[in-house]
Amino acid sequence: MRQLINLYKKKLERTNTAFLRYLYKEIDWRSRLIIIKGAKGVGKTTLILQHIKLDFPDPDKALYVSLDHVFFATHSLLDIAEYASTHGITHLFFDEVHKYENWEQEVKNIYDFYDDLSIVATGSSMLQIEKAKVDLSRRHIMYEMCGLSFREYLAMEKVIDFDPITLEELLSSHSKIAMAFAMKIKVLPHFEKYLQSGYYPFYREIGGSFEERVLHTIDSTISEEIPAVSNIEYSTTYKLKRFLGLLADTPPFTLNVTDLSNQLDTSRNSVLLCMDLLDKAGIIRKLYARDHMSSLAKPEKILFNNSNIMYAFGKTKIGTVRESFFASVVSQAHKILMPTKGDFLVDGKWTFEVGGPNKGFEQIKNVPDSYVVADEIEIGAYNTIPLWMFGLLY
Repeated sequence: MRQLINLYKKKLERTNTAFLRYLYKEIDWRSRLIIIKGAKGVGKTTLILQHIKLDFPDPDKALYVSLDHVFFATHSLLDIAEYASTHGITHLFFDEVHKYENWEQEVKNIYDFYDDLSIVATGSSMLQIEKAKVDLSRRHIMYEMCGLSFREYLAMEKVIDFDPITLEELLSSHSKIAMAFAMKIKVLPHFEKYLQSGYYPFYREIGGSFEERVLHTIDSTISEEIPAVSNIEYSTTYKLKRFLGLLADTPPFTLNVTDLSNQLDTSRNSVLLCMDLLDKAGIIRKLYARDHMSSLAKPEKILFNNSNIMYAFGKTKIGTVRESFFASVVSQAHKILMPTKGDFLVDGKWTFEVGGPNKGFEQIKNVPDSYVVADEIEIGAYNTIPLWMFGLLY
């Protein structure tokens, strides 16, 4: 136990609190059981350590542990809870819960039997609270963390700092907002850098190639996180990597499940399972024409989860980069579907066509509530909105 406490103190000491992610203010930290899920590398660990450092006058009242530590080969979460309850600790922070078998049951037991303890748990974006197995639904509040928005990237780079805007504000006042930006900064060079290496907060860390770090993160997600949550076999992880390689080689991806099945030497359902697992893991994004589709239904289109992954693979087809960025930032708080005309239907109301600076309305002509989202322009007019501005939504 002493080793866990020492590791916690060292990590806390090294935690920088100069920049706080968007989710920090949205979380109701007073809740007794909070679960924060998100793709690997988006900053969940830093978030909870910042909370301890900023909001606990006495850090000894809190205890942070990562559940992939060798300590848990011979000890349980209940051992941690018993120690905390008898040593004046009031808040437990469990990191990487997906790497601990039966974590839901033990967290439920701590919640029920140690009413003097509060719990914050972080885990894979694939986490699903299984009601049939353990009923945590009445007890927990779930939050999902995304990577850096363009707005956050500008703040982290100390270029400009401002509050996020809503989609409604963007649609109605984008020209006014963009002109205010243009008076202060040249936004497009910063946006180009963000698209390449601004989504993952670790881009600022010294040492190694950013692209290599992204690829390592993806490999770790496929090899460790997905099997831990979905209990798939090794042969499936191999197919996931092969599938991702095929996707990286041919963006934008025109789906032909039969061809994919042949190339992967597997069944149609296995291909669709690969798509579903990679989507839930935050590596790709499936788009459907209708809501509430089955996980084994063929999607209309597949994009990478964010543009940084595309650049890490060396695939920089600008049309797909633009669409991946748009879907990445808008989906944080809105539902995206594939419309009959245009590229994206948002919340069943607004249609968006994404393209370059000369993009016109031909493909969405006569579509109500439709907008062109144009890259490489600083300021838009009427229903033409600069692509970079959608990065201000969170």
